[in-house]
Amino acid sequence: MSKIKLTTLITFLIVCVSFSQDNPTEQQLDTILISSARIDLPFKENSRTITVISSSDIKNSAATNVADLLQQVAGVDIRRRGTAGSQADLHIRGGGFDQTLLLIDGIKMDDAQTGHHTMNAALPIEVIERIEIIKGPAARVFGQNAFTGAINIVTKKSLKNTVSANVETGSFNQLNGSITVGTDLDNSSHIIHVGKLTSEGYRNNSDYDNSNYFLKSTFNKNAQPIELIATFFDRKFGAENFYTTNPTFNEYEETQNSLIGFTTTFNTEKFKIKPRVYWKRNQDLFLLRRDDPSFFRNFHITDKMGAEVNTSYTSNAGVTGFGIDMSKIYLRSNNLGNRNRFMTNLFLEHQFKLLNEKLDITPGVAVTYFSDFKFHAFPGLDLGYTVTDDLKIYGNIGYTYRIPTYTDLFYNDFRTAGNANLEPEEAFAQEIGVKYNTNAFSASIALFNRDAKNLIDYLRPNTTETIYTATNITEVNTKGFEFDTSYSFKINDFNQTLAVGYAFLEDDILDQNKELSRYSLNTLKHHFTTRFSTQLFKNVRQNIVYKHAERTTGQSYNVWDASLIATLKQVEFTVTASNIFDADYIETGFTPMPPSNALFGMRYNFN
Repeated sequence: MSKIKLTTLITFLIVCVSFSQDNPTEQQLDTILISSARIDLPFKENSRTITVISSSDIKNSAATNVADLLQQVAGVDIRRRGTAGSQADLHIRGGGFDQTLLLIDGIKMDDAQTGHHTMNAALPIEVIERIEIIKGPAARVFGQNAFTGAINIVTKKSLKNTVSANVETGSFNQLNGSITVGTDLDNSSHIIHVGKLTSEGYRNNSDYDNSNYFLKSTFNKNAQPIELIATFFDRKFGAENFYTTNPTFNEYEETQNSLIGFTTTFNTEKFKIKPRVYWKRNQDLFLLRRDDPSFFRNFHITDKMGAEVNTSYTSNAGVTGFGIDMSKIYLRSNNLGNRNRFMTNLFLEHQFKLLNEKLDITPGVAVTYFSDFKFHAFPGLDLGYTVTDDLKIYGNIGYTYRIPTYTDLFYNDFRTAGNANLEPEEAFAQEIGVKYNTNAFSASIALFNRDAKNLIDYLRPNTTETIYTATNITEVNTKGFEFDTSYSFKINDFNQTLAVGYAFLEDDILDQNKELSRYSLNTLKHHFTTRFSTQLFKNVRQNIVYKHAERTTGQSYNVWDASLIATLKQVEFTVTASNIFDADYIETGFTPMPPSNALFGMRYNFN
């Protein structure tokens, strides 16, 4: 904790010095419309805890993939098992990896097999415009799986007429290459990205060979635009100690994730109607012994086909948002069997504005039908009061839920047993917060509480038992607070940004399941992040990122990352250093994270 105090003091001194600078930079955050809900609201008007990672934040993040990027947000816990985002689990506010929903341009990327595949759908950062992080219960807005929050990755609209080629090489024989093409025609626009990432690995059996393909097209721009998005991500990687510590095993995994979706928007004076159809597939092959597939092999294919219509209606009484989302899921698996599920979600919310539009009240409800878990209704309420143009007080309450994955219900191996009698997880959550935003400075603080029941964990009855069985555990209380601030200023007419975040979380799972739980005992209790993006010379930018983590298991670690970006006309040179001081730490399971390493890159832009 002394390191946290020292770093906080240094950060405070830097902020104090920074306030003496003139000519603050123009910040466009307050103009961003949060597009992950039915009622589109500017960032400053939203009455929830939302963090937006902008395209400039991404560029100055010292991160090369979405998993590493999200780690820099306090309250978001990315638990990686290696480099390049080959396998990572996503957690928000102490929730499990099945309890956070990922969306791509508003398309729900949940996987009925397991939440371990959530980050398989994460996009290359070259095609991302921004990332919207919604913390807290979001089932009322998105439906099930948004138990503790949701993350919406918003892709770029267009890249004009450009071609960009990127090549990187570095530690562990990493070799990455990608090409991004953008073209803007009279009646259509297109973005194409192709990427390849390979490495021999930083330890035994940690090699990977990943391929990324992305296409986004807008047709009929001059009349009724229709947007197409298509992705295909192929990952092959050594998975040493991902799930076991047996020295005779040599684990290996291959995943394929694909998406194709069509969206259009109809606008009238009062209505905004947004229909969408999509198909998503995830394929997963896992071998316990890489060179002996017959020893133990899991193979799963999950298909999700969906159609939805989201509508907002503006009247003198406010804005009403409503929608319907229907999907059919098919699973084929040698371990879980052949399964299918039909889901229907109905959403309704209305925003009232009172007291000269200073007070906003947004009640809403989601009603969901599952063919195997029947009906569930989950109401909620958002409340906000605008004190000044820059200062807002807000709060929200709501019920949230998650039905078990097929892994929870049916999985079986020598250490794990599913449970077909599981009940859905449920929780009642409350939150209050304050946020302040100006062109140069932003700050927010939020306090939250979550009372959950029927949470699913993998437990054993005693320490001599080796089989962990999926179980609905007793009521669990989770509470905490988060603080985020960012300050932008100028030195010699160059933009500088300092961002600081801290999250504290406490729950009582440890008291209930000590030494008997497989997943619950790894929560981030303290999470401190700092990012300083600076530019002192015309064509050179530097970024320093510091992360402190202390988990409920007692593990504590400090990680420093940095990047240097030099631009010379159409060529951009980058140096990214990760884990600079060689911290020894594990984020999840039994897999140690990589030692200090560096990546050198060059990008050429053909304009």
